[in-house]
Amino acid sequence: MRKLSLTLGCAAALIAGSASADLAMISSQSDFLRLIAGKTLSRPLIKIEVSEDGSISGKGARWAATGDWMWRDGFFCRSLYWGGSELGYNCQEVRASEGRVRFTSDRGAGDSADFKLN
Repeated sequence: MRKLSLTLGCAAALIAGSASADLAMISSQSDFLRLIAGKTLSRPLIKIEVSEDGSISGKGARWAATGDWMWRDGFFCRSLYWGGSELGYNCQEVRASEGRVRFTSDRGAGDSADFKLN
């Protein structure tokens, strides 16, 4: 089983991001897996493993992060627990370009978090 590293920002640190024309929409699970396969998605202080089997595990700051994900209707949909608190289920738009990826909550209508692909 290949594990894919994903670094997520703390829930409180997520900020609204403007749409960026240079970021291409990722609309399929296979494209998403190709994008992050073998890469670390980095954001300060947080590292999470996103597995092909649909599990999420890691740390956010000093707290454990766990959850599950699936690809549904063109979106990355996840349930996440961070530091023992349920962050809930959310489907997120994924966009990427040249070494970076952006997740935007609420099917692209909410807050965004950007990550470097290393």
